[in-house]
Amino acid sequence: MAKKQDWSREEQAVQAVQMAFDLSNDIQRAFRVSAAMQDMTTADMVRKVLHLPYRKGRARPRLTVTLKDEDFELLASKYELDPQDRAAIRQRVAEELQGFARQYLTASDQ
Repeated sequence: MAKKQDWSREEQAVQAVQMAFDLSNDIQRAFRVSAAMQDMTTADMVRKVLHLPYRKGRARPRLTVTLKDEDFELLASKYELDPQDRAAIRQRVAEELQGFARQYLTASDQ
């Protein structure tokens, strides 16, 4: 069973209010780029600018994408894999993303 301390964190999270701001693409890009350059989430970058407490580093640095069944079929075809072998597809996607990042970082250094 969860400790009382764990429940109090959940209660605090439920009481939090998420705010959204309609800002220009340039302003949003500035926050995203600045956050990425400092290994922060965009939300933590906003908190930093507002002088609110924030995490110094990402808790779980990861990229996420939502894939539908059709996407798995397209990727399986691209990589010549079984559409049901999602672990293999995930591995190949990770390799492709890493390749993109390496190529991008090399190109931006020139």
